[in-house]
Amino acid sequence: MIMSASLSPRANLSAMNTLGLTAYASRILPLQSIEQLESWRLDPELNTLPWLILGGGSNLVLSESLDRVVLHVELKGKRLLREDDEAWYVAAAAGELWHPFVQWTLAQGWGGLENLSLIPGTVGAAPVQNIGAYGVELKDTLDHLTAIDLSSGQMQQFSAADCQFAYRDSFFKQSTTPWLICEVVFRLPKNHQTKTNYGDIANALQAMQLPATPSTVSQAICQVRQAKLPDPAVIGNAGSYFKNPIVSAAHYQKLQARYPQMVAYALADGQYKLAAGWLIEQAGWKGRRLGPVGMYEKQALVLVNHGGATAADVLALELAVQADVAALFELVLESEPVKC
Repeated sequence: MIMSASLSPRANLSAMNTLGLTAYASRILPLQSIEQLESWRLDPELNTLPWLILGGGSNLVLSESLDRVVLHVELKGKRLLREDDEAWYVAAAAGELWHPFVQWTLAQGWGGLENLSLIPGTVGAAPVQNIGAYGVELKDTLDHLTAIDLSSGQMQQFSAADCQFAYRDSFFKQSTTPWLICEVVFRLPKNHQTKTNYGDIANALQAMQLPATPSTVSQAICQVRQAKLPDPAVIGNAGSYFKNPIVSAAHYQKLQARYPQMVAYALADGQYKLAAGWLIEQAGWKGRRLGPVGMYEKQALVLVNHGGATAADVLALELAVQADVAALFELVLESEPVKC
């Protein structure tokens, strides 16, 4: 049995979530090996409380008091698993930080993840959210992953189809079973073609006078993100707080007639994806605060903590932004972060 002295009662999680919210948990356990997990899972003291799996804490709104055992995933390791004529298959442990892992793959000459550069968080958390940016989502390169059902201890392999990926969503985000992702394997094609059809990327490459290679696209994206998004180490944030809403063609045409400058993208199924940041800005929330939180002055889609905020502050701002956007555009913005 794990000695209770090692469990850090009333653990302070303020530094373990990128929003920097004031939050405390009943217990916190740093997971550095699967062997540790098995002993903890069978410990009756620990199993009196539900588990909360925590990686980089970059997509969470943590309650001020969590009656949970927090499993902080610190599993490390990355390697070339195998290759064939068409692709490299690259494995990374769940606790590896996402951006350094992307940079490592690019340093090996393996393209495919460059558009996901500078996204905070860990490798293990990335499939849960199906992270995406600049026309690329994690599902585009995931080959398979392994995960453990914490309730039974069973390890299972999931294909990309098994993960049931959707827009910022997955099987793991919806499941009521506590799944711990242990390792993720990516298929990085050898005939990879860079995607630079977002204007910001193309403009940055042109300004740097660089050709579009995986490494230079990553550089351009880092430059664009750093210009628009705050560093969580300086200003607490969870990146893009709201999802870009998807509306019917009829709804889009109605709004477009009223707002000719509205930012929207046509989808293959005939629907339209609207830019949530633009909607929030039109509703007057760009740079505006509500107590200790607000929407970032350089990017209205990003909710920031100006200091000392709790989950209640965040949720109050979320509701206020949703109400004002709904009043103007007759749609409801959906938040991205998981609320615990």
